[in-house]
Amino acid sequence: MNAPLPKPARREIAPELARSWLLVAATRPETFDDAEASRADAVVLDVEDAVDASHKDSARDDVVRWLRDGHRGWVRINDATSEHWAADIEALRTASGLQGVMLAKTEFGGQVMDTFNRLGARVPVVALVESAIGIENATEIARAKGAFRLAFGSGDFRRDTGMSADREAMAYPRARLVISSRAGGLPGPIDGPTVGSSHPILREQSAVTVSMGMTGKLCLSTDQTPVVNEVISPTRTDVDWAYDFLADFEARGFVVRDGSDLPRLGRARKIMQLAEAFDVLPVR
Repeated sequence: MNAPLPKPARREIAPELARSWLLVAATRPETFDDAEASRADAVVLDVEDAVDASHKDSARDDVVRWLRDGHRGWVRINDATSEHWAADIEALRTASGLQGVMLAKTEFGGQVMDTFNRLGARVPVVALVESAIGIENATEIARAKGAFRLAFGSGDFRRDTGMSADREAMAYPRARLVISSRAGGLPGPIDGPTVGSSHPILREQSAVTVSMGMTGKLCLSTDQTPVVNEVISPTRTDVDWAYDFLADFEARGFVVRDGSDLPRLGRARKIMQLAEAFDVLPVR
């Protein structure tokens, strides 16, 4: 019998480019290793919504133990107004494998700055915006010291506002996060998750993510991550176009012919950067 083929090495994706952000309940430490081995660009161990108040301490201990045991990941911590926020930060300060935190229910820039400073000014903070106040203060949040990316807590936002999940209804908060990220000099924001197991629906909703200018998406299961990665990555046709445009631009001595050349040049360079990061090969 032939020996099984070894699994390919997991490709490390820089967090500013990360497409799939996999939420993993901190109450299930037996799933941590599988999440780390998945196709997720970023693994986020969740000690906030996924954990009942009576289990916060034990779940937090399991997360810190795993991070100290040679593993790496992000942690969604409790919001800055919560009684658990300070305990989360104190425990994570010495977790060597901590890549960053996702701050739940962010509404003000000061909450990001306080979190960043108390973690020792070394840990990036993804601000999870989940309310009307947070959306209205998105630019302040994006410009706060320590802010790394914005993320959309779409479920809590709908509960806060009564808005539906329709694409049209969610266009405004998504656009605010995209514009605020740009104004704050941050990478594109991370969209909210798709609930359910239908890959066609996930693919459709991930395409909306891309169309709105968002560059990442929260995931609720490991099988969602390859779909999200594929949809958010440039297509091989995109890479072909970028390769041809840049080759032509070089052949004509880097001469700008008209006003449309500069936007196309910027797009081509961005596509090639992402293609290299995500290992997307041209069709040729």
